[in-house]
Amino acid sequence: MPKIHANGVELYYELHGPEDAPLLVLNNGILMNAAGSWAFQTKALSRHYRLLQYDCRGQGQSDHPDAPYTMELHADDLAALLSALGYEQAHIAGISYGGEVGQAFVLKYPGRSLSLILADTVSEVGPELRITIEAWLGAARAGDVETFFNTTVPWNFSPEFIAANPKLLADARGRYDSLDYPAIVRLCECFLEVDFSAQLGEIKCPTCIIVGTADILKGQSYAAILKSGIPQAEYHLLNGAGHASCWERPQEFNTVVLGFLAKR
Repeated sequence: MPKIHANGVELYYELHGPEDAPLLVLNNGILMNAAGSWAFQTKALSRHYRLLQYDCRGQGQSDHPDAPYTMELHADDLAALLSALGYEQAHIAGISYGGEVGQAFVLKYPGRSLSLILADTVSEVGPELRITIEAWLGAARAGDVETFFNTTVPWNFSPEFIAANPKLLADARGRYDSLDYPAIVRLCECFLEVDFSAQLGEIKCPTCIIVGTADILKGQSYAAILKSGIPQAEYHLLNGAGHASCWERPQEFNTVVLGFLAKR
């Protein structure tokens, strides 16, 4: 599997689509990985764009260094990855944790960011969200797989999706056995430091905000903060989608992304 040394770590990455097409970077959610997160996006988006899917430090098949992570560090990792692959600029997309990485990147490297797509993500951590993530942290620090699964799944998927996809949930439960829980702790601790709201006005590139109407983790109130703070932002609701909107409403998700990028 392809890996590349960037900013002091080995990062796993995948490239899909025409080599001469504009580059679109897809940043994963905190419990996701490049190899599986975008199963419903890769084929559709790579018809039109060169896709870069990668695991940030602490995720999937990339290195999991035993040291604190920061969003600025993730941004530097992505910048180094792009340079190592020979790309100066890219469209930057991310869902959940990946959206927060995307904000950090665009704020630090505005000249390298052609556009920004933020799905089910936040620019700050409110008290109710902090309590939820602290509960995740408790289970992760204890290495309690069953509790971690039961604590996270209802926040990541809508009730309708959970009821309709027992096999998918069973497969996900199996993957929880192989998660690196100390790395999950570092990622969650990094997330709790997110505080970009006061800087949103500095994001000058065209921006697309996507949120599922059934997202109870990082839902419409957080999307509204992004919309009001980013000067060139458009806003899209995916009806009935929970937090993992790219899985729950993949066709609508892809249509919004492609429609937004077609205007660039």
